[in-house]
Amino acid sequence: MFTAVVATVGAIFGYMSGATQANAGLYKNNAAIKKTEASNQWNYYQAKSGKQNLAELALELIPTTKREFYEGEIKRYKAEKADIKKEAEKMEAEAKVWDQRSDTEIHQHHRWAQATTLLQVSIALAAIALLTRKRWLLKCMYALAAAGAVVGLLATLHI
Repeated sequence: MFTAVVATVGAIFGYMSGATQANAGLYKNNAAIKKTEASNQWNYYQAKSGKQNLAELALELIPTTKREFYEGEIKRYKAEKADIKKEAEKMEAEAKVWDQRSDTEIHQHHRWAQATTLLQVSIALAAIALLTRKRWLLKCMYALAAAGAVVGLLATLHI
């Protein structure tokens, strides 16, 4: 009877381990996507900086009659760069959040995996204890099952 109960709990823990591992992977993927989007924004920012620099150079080289056009271009590029920078920083912050969520999930996955392993070893000891009729193996079996339950509780509590 004990083996069936522990095996059922172990199956639930195993499922939770797999689910949290999958979530960690998805969250890490989301972080990578946001990092790529941020990188694209920074590249766009650099392109605007290059155009601004060319406009500033042109301002120095052209006759005064065309200065107004290039001064307007410089102001426009500065404004566009500010918006682009804000968007890139926002995406970097989102990437950091996704990375943190992934780290939290992978930690929880490890807890579930530890709990599952302890329960599996307990089940194996139950079989050996049944065959050998050794009392000390029975005590070890109960201790490992209890340890597995505690680690499973820690996983549930995100500790």
